[in-house]
Amino acid sequence: MPRSREDTRQHILRNAERLFAAGGYDATGVAEICRSAGVSKGAFYHHFASKHELFLELLDTWLAALDASFASAVQQAADVPTALRRMADLVAEGIRRPEVRLGLFVEFWAHAQRDPLIWERAVDPYRRYLTYFERLIGQGIEQGDFRQASPRVSAVLLTSTALGMLMQAQFVPEDEEWGETLRATVGLLLDGLREDRQ
Repeated sequence: MPRSREDTRQHILRNAERLFAAGGYDATGVAEICRSAGVSKGAFYHHFASKHELFLELLDTWLAALDASFASAVQQAADVPTALRRMADLVAEGIRRPEVRLGLFVEFWAHAQRDPLIWERAVDPYRRYLTYFERLIGQGIEQGDFRQASPRVSAVLLTSTALGMLMQAQFVPEDEEWGETLRATVGLLLDGLREDRQ
């Protein structure tokens, strides 16, 4: 029975995701994705303008799942510090999962820099998370959970810490228990934000 258009699109995405995870972004070509998915190049280009566009859709899917997890953490937490600790737990869990390959994103971002439109879409999630954490930390300050500090600077520090830890976990996975190190580091940052609330 032939697949529907949406089924075909999802089938291509699943195969591309598997190939990207196994071989990296650079080494995975459209022809290989088509072979794996059992579709023609015409069918591929009917659904995706390019490999870049396909990857951006995968990125959107991954981030939507993370967004939902973060929203749940905030909803279930009694206060902002607890929510941020739960978010750190979620990212720490992600570090341990073998399918999480930040190297894949690094490859993609290197390519995206050559195309301003793709680059804009590629860095948008970073900006979005920065704004999200800035608002959340601002809320923590308003509620008295944190001392008066710059929500923007605090958000940059928090985001940079998480990204840096993910990057280090890719470079030298054996050197640390990176999930635990991330939890401890976020704990130190939160303790600093709370220091004169004790």
